[in-house]
Amino acid sequence: MTTSTSVFNALPAEWRNWIMENLARGCRPLEMANSMAGSGQHSMAVAMAAIDTAIALRAGGHDDADAPVQSAFTAPQQMPYIDLSSNRISTPDREVDVLFVLQQPQVILLGNVLSSEECDAIVAHCGNRYTRSTVTAENDGASVVHEGRTSEMAFIRRGEAEVAERIERRLAALAHWPVENGEPFQLQKYGVTQEYRPHYDWLDPDSGGHRSHLAMGGQRLATFVLYLSDVEQGGGTAFPGLGLEIYPRKGNAVWFLNTDANHQPDRQTLHAGAPVVRGTKIIANKWLRQGRYG
Repeated sequence: MTTSTSVFNALPAEWRNWIMENLARGCRPLEMANSMAGSGQHSMAVAMAAIDTAIALRAGGHDDADAPVQSAFTAPQQMPYIDLSSNRISTPDREVDVLFVLQQPQVILLGNVLSSEECDAIVAHCGNRYTRSTVTAENDGASVVHEGRTSEMAFIRRGEAEVAERIERRLAALAHWPVENGEPFQLQKYGVTQEYRPHYDWLDPDSGGHRSHLAMGGQRLATFVLYLSDVEQGGGTAFPGLGLEIYPRKGNAVWFLNTDANHQPDRQTLHAGAPVVRGTKIIANKWLRQGRYG
């Protein structure tokens, strides 16, 4: 039977020393595990098991492969969250409505997140900058075209547009999460028949191609999908495993958590952008990371 102790002992000496030195410096175990997985040399499971053993050894444990090890990754981690104590949320510059809540996994529909003018300004800012949408390849992390995602995309870099900066601050207040922990806005434009087939937003820590992205700020803990246009027919955000589909309405947003309280990927969050039947759907994705993005 493989135990966390045997996993630690199987690591090269330089990695064992690295773990011990970083624990002595007071580094957070989850950040260390992300760094190990991001190196491409270890899976997330191996990294967590090895760090657990190192913590036990530092606490006076012994090198016994059969000894149980208390995990440092079972305690809930800090998470972004939406305050659901009222049906209306006050942000520094706007009142946002809570329209729908699914508790597990958490999916929240928010109304009045953006004004119609803000939606139009973001769409106008991106103009004709759209290119064919891509996905992150699991083998090497490259951005590649995939038949399951047929939309077009554009990005708004931080500091590029005042309207985007204003909305980023609003979303940070809604989610109780730092602005710098968010990825740049990714706009997606869907014409008739275009879609994004079922997928996850979280990054797979055991996928070699995703590890380099994890190293840029950790896991994607939460997602905002901002609806920048109305759609005449189709184009919903669907959660096939939950029997749930949310239709676009300009100015609204869908929020959902991608992980559990321990920052581990939640497979209940499988979702899709359903095909547009009539009209054009334009959304902006905002992904919230564990740490500072970049």
